Amino acid sequence: MTAPRATPGGLREVGVVNWLACHIAGRATGTGPPNLFMTLARRRGLFRGWLFFAGRLMPGGTLPRRETELVILRVAHLRDCGYEFDHHVRLGRRAGVREQDVARLKEGPDADGWSPRERAILTAADQLHHRQDIDDDAWTRLRTHLTEAECVELTMLAGHYEMLATVITTLRVQPDRPARAGAKGR
Repeated sequence: MTAPRATPGGLREVGVVNWLACHIAGRATGTGPPNLFMTLARRRGLFRGWLFFAGRLMPGGTLPRRETELVILRVAHLRDCGYEFDHHVRLGRRAGVREQDVARLKEGPDADGWSPRERAILTAADQLHHRQDIDDDAWTRLRTHLTEAECVELTMLAGHYEMLATVITTLRVQPDRPARAGAKGR
């Protein structure tokens, strides 16, 4: 990865409210303020709007957190977005995504070990990535497991993380550093 095209802002560039939100997010993820957040926060109002929208998908969505993290991780893998992938491996652990799940995610929805529901969800994520659509057979399988409203949420979740991977890759957002043991938020 090359140098960032847009650097994370400081307190002056992002404002007090965004600065605090970024530091709280860092504490929740065990890192300093996430570079993605501090970069996006340079556009103060847009950042807060995005944060609200993103929060409605994860962690505030109606899909189970484990499934949400599986979709995010699959999209990040397909997009080769290491920042997004590494970030959600950490978050996914809390939601029950195990190491073997992460390895299986790299194989795809046809790998052994997925439940029929997980396979349907991951197939939908793959098709949304590759085709920007879900074919009728995959949609029918998906609907045996998810309500219509959940399918709407799933398509928005996958699309959102596709968009986010584009932003991260284009802006060359650098990996977050783990928080130092015993360090106080700065």
